[in-house]
Amino acid sequence: MKILIVAATIQEVMPFIESIKLKEKTKNELYVGGYKFCQFEIMIAGIGMVATTYNLTKTFTSNKYDLAINIGIAGSFKKDIILGEVVNVVEDRFSEMGVEDGEEFISMNELNLKNMGTASDYKVKMENPSFEVLKIPKSIKNVKGITVNTVHGNEKSISKIVEKYNPDVETMEGAAFMFVCAAENVNFLQIRSISNYVEKRNKERWNTSLAIDNLNNTLISMFEKI
Repeated sequence: MKILIVAATIQEVMPFIESIKLKEKTKNELYVGGYKFCQFEIMIAGIGMVATTYNLTKTFTSNKYDLAINIGIAGSFKKDIILGEVVNVVEDRFSEMGVEDGEEFISMNELNLKNMGTASDYKVKMENPSFEVLKIPKSIKNVKGITVNTVHGNEKSISKIVEKYNPDVETMEGAAFMFVCAAENVNFLQIRSISNYVEKRNKERWNTSLAIDNLNNTLISMFEKI
C-alpha cells in the first residue's frame, strides 16, 4: 500500500518520521520509506488552504497513492473533547465561503447560485466516503470540522459559527485536503489531535506537545496493527 501523509509543518509529523526511520528524499522536505506492507511518502504542505491545495495537487499529478492521510493539530469547540485527544474528521467545510448581508452570513449553498459547476457546488461541504479504508481504533471519535483562513479567537464570531454549523473542530487545511483528494479520487483520512480549545487566544492554555505526541503515537499504532 502506497500512502501519502500530509502535514502543514514538520513538527507535527517528525515523531512518526523518526520512529519508522524515513529518509529525506529532497530538500523540499519530502520523506520516504517503507514499514511493514506500506510505502510511505511524507509531504510538508505548508500552513493554510492555498499551500495545501497547490502542493497536494502538484504531488497528485505525478504520483499515485492508495491512501492519503492529513495529520496535524486542531482546535476544539467542544469541551468534551479533551486536550491531546485524537479525532477522525469525517466531515469538513469551507465555513468562510459565502457572502455577508449586513450582520448575516450566507453560505454558497444557501445562495443557490446557478452554474456554479460541480466542484464548487458539492465541495463547499465534504464528507469522507473512504475513511474505513484503514482500520481506525474505536476509541477515536468521528467529528465534523470547519476549515478557516482566520482562526477563531473572538467570542462573538465563535458564537456565530457554532450556531450556524455546530462544528467539533477547526483547522486551516482540512477541507482543502479533502477537496483535492475527492476531486482526484484518492482515498483519504483526516486525523487530528486537539492542541487547544477555540476561544479568545491564550497560548498558555494550549498543549501542543501533548497533541503532537498523541497524534504520532496513534498513527504509529495504526500501522503496527496492519
